[in-house]
Amino acid sequence: MAATGLRFRPGAIFFSGAQAAAHPRTRTPHHHCSPQRMHDERGRCRLTAKSANGRPQISASFRDVAIDGAPSEDGAPEQGGSTVSITVVGASGDLAKKKIFPALFALYYEDCLPEHFTVFGYARSKMSDEELRNMISLTLTCRIDQRENCSDKMEQFLKRCFYQSGQYNSEEGFSELDRKLKEKETIVVEHTNLYEQMQNGYDCEAHANTFHQAGKVQNRLFYLSIPPNIFVDVVRSASRTASSQDGWTRFIVEKPFGRDSESSGELTRNLKKYLAEEQIFRIDHYLGKELVENLSVLRFSNLVFEPLWSRNYIRNVQLIFSEDFGTEGRGGYFDNYGIIRDIMQNHLLQILALFAMETPVSLDAEDIRNEKVKVLRSMRQLRLEDVVVGQYKGHSKGGKTYPAYVDDPTVPSGSITPTFAAAALFIDNARWDGVPFLMKAGKALHTRRAEIRVQFRRVPGNLYGRRSRSVRGGGTTATELEKATNELVLRVQPDEAIYLKINSKVPGLGMRLDSSDLNLLYSERYPAEIPDAYERLLLDAIEGERRLFIRSDELDAAWAIFTPVLADLEANKVAPELYPYGSRGPVGAHYLAANHNVRWGDITS
Repeated sequence: MAATGLRFRPGAIFFSGAQAAAHPRTRTPHHHCSPQRMHDERGRCRLTAKSANGRPQISASFRDVAIDGAPSEDGAPEQGGSTVSITVVGASGDLAKKKIFPALFALYYEDCLPEHFTVFGYARSKMSDEELRNMISLTLTCRIDQRENCSDKMEQFLKRCFYQSGQYNSEEGFSELDRKLKEKETIVVEHTNLYEQMQNGYDCEAHANTFHQAGKVQNRLFYLSIPPNIFVDVVRSASRTASSQDGWTRFIVEKPFGRDSESSGELTRNLKKYLAEEQIFRIDHYLGKELVENLSVLRFSNLVFEPLWSRNYIRNVQLIFSEDFGTEGRGGYFDNYGIIRDIMQNHLLQILALFAMETPVSLDAEDIRNEKVKVLRSMRQLRLEDVVVGQYKGHSKGGKTYPAYVDDPTVPSGSITPTFAAAALFIDNARWDGVPFLMKAGKALHTRRAEIRVQFRRVPGNLYGRRSRSVRGGGTTATELEKATNELVLRVQPDEAIYLKINSKVPGLGMRLDSSDLNLLYSERYPAEIPDAYERLLLDAIEGERRLFIRSDELDAAWAIFTPVLADLEANKVAPELYPYGSRGPVGAHYLAANHNVRWGDITS
């Protein structure tokens, strides 16, 4: 049986412990690692793996041994620790090609994958290992800091990628996958004194098939990049025939997690027939975005913000998501869910829960998720009068014609599925009582944007608010400025930034006031490229870090908020308000905000 995880470099030099100390390899901690991730004295990522029940299983450093067979720091090739096999189910799909495989390569490029790892693709398409590698190579880039040796790293990564064809409901297909996985994880050592023989000039290249990853715990991660209607089939087949026998087995599940409370609950119950809750990693990639991660840091590590984070000082909170393109061939999928299920019930609601939660006991995943669940359970159910829905129509601008949603050939004729929605939500607890949380999400709007806007209350007894006459020097009057209260904005995408709008005096003899920004632009302050959200979430899943994944009771609480209004919209066949492609959305969204004495912050920004 051929060894697959190691490649011995001709002429490699193996140092003794003393020699290794004289030839240190220095590395700085990786710029993309979260504050919770530990590094050793040499700057290497530390892996703290957990078993399926969440208890610590093993602690090991990432990539102590180079892929080409170079030794670890103590001079001898390591043979302890664990292997990680990552299987992408649905490997031929767009998500796998555009996001998952590139994210795995980025982690490998940054030396943040465990040393002993293997990547498998699984799908119905007939494909060889080499064809998979060719497909993957088209989407891999050397974008990370444009550093050296990218082509070499890419070649090394691709050699760890393999393919297995099979049906998603076929235990035979997953049994064959299990057999191939075991080939890469086999515990065989025919030469017990390997290190000594290599020092004496043993021809490792000629006898590579005799060396395997010895003494490894075999861990397996399955990424379900497939439609939700076959989640259960895959989990049943894979869990029965391709689970690890002595390590952990985890499944990453992509949204949507059902269409309402009933279907979501049924999906959870069916998954739990074969998996423990601790094995299910429900992924929402927005939780892996840098600015969403920074939300809690901004609040809990800065004294200036935490005292203001309540109804006493905050007038309203806005969560805004917009795309400047339509469904573009994805209408068949989108029409079954609509913008509320696709964006608001998961991405925006998860951000809201992180924003509004109480201070957790610790940064432990369960402590954070407990606080998020409390927020969700405190929220009122949405009513029809709290929601505005819209759908984009065709529009001509600048000599170019933009299609309507129903012009998409994959969309059913006469569809009334919303491509835009705005909603006013409320949290009935002591901290947020009476504060409107406004959500807005839409496709085919005037810009691409995702941001959180926090509008603070007006200054009580504001001296400058009393000046009703026009001020000397022209420009903004104090009365007008009074309407523009302080505002904290976290721009999630694009061009990540945090800025605070403040009122200040314009230099000069007159009393002319102005609204200015105190800003942190990530591209200027942090020139290193920000990792993709999938990189962080994949690494967290390998480590067993669950704080950015959704727990089943959290999912239940989220659906309880939206299910009633979704049922009313569909039962009453509420027709969406039409808005032109490329506009700011339906007028009804502005009336909804005005009903709560709020003006959308993105209108004037």
